[in-house]
Amino acid sequence: MSDRKRIHLVDDEESVRRSTSFMLRTAGYDVDTYPSGVAFLDKVQGARPGCILLDVRMPEMDGIEVQAELAKRGVKLPVIVLTGHGDVGTAVAAMKGGAIDFLEKPFDRDALMEALERGFERMEEGEVAVATQAEATRRIASLSPREQDVLRGLVRGHPNKTIAYDLGISPRTVEVHRANAMAKLEARSLSEALRLAFAAGLDG
Repeated sequence: MSDRKRIHLVDDEESVRRSTSFMLRTAGYDVDTYPSGVAFLDKVQGARPGCILLDVRMPEMDGIEVQAELAKRGVKLPVIVLTGHGDVGTAVAAMKGGAIDFLEKPFDRDALMEALERGFERMEEGEVAVATQAEATRRIASLSPREQDVLRGLVRGHPNKTIAYDLGISPRTVEVHRANAMAKLEARSLSEALRLAFAAGLDG
């Protein structure tokens, strides 16, 4: 029996399944592919433990709905959400649904490998939080009030323009506050910043 790490790739585009599974197998993973969320849910109970790469835009059931169904069934495998139509709202929905990361297509190979390794670490550790509440709260507290306002806007799923309108500042100023907040939080991606915000109990 193979002791290679298993990945369940769920995407309705055959070209994506083919190219991504080739890349992952070349990197040393075992890969099972599924053409839809429904096909994956049909087989998930008997599937080997592994990380789930889940596309958002699919017919029948989208990735967020599949995520919700997995949670309902008590399936605790780590989920990384993929989308070619990335927006903050989808990222928030995915992270609130328990995804460990959110990657936009075409995704960077290194970013994908990093997310997968974090997923496998999560499996090995059990449900260990990415950041403890105390650490997340400490980092959030390092932000200025305006930077926290911008982060709250992101937690609500709002794009920069909407946050700018709500706060009465320019979109460029929002970009500056957002960049400063990411640096202070030591977050390399929006999904990392959202994880910290949720861990700290920061709501919109």
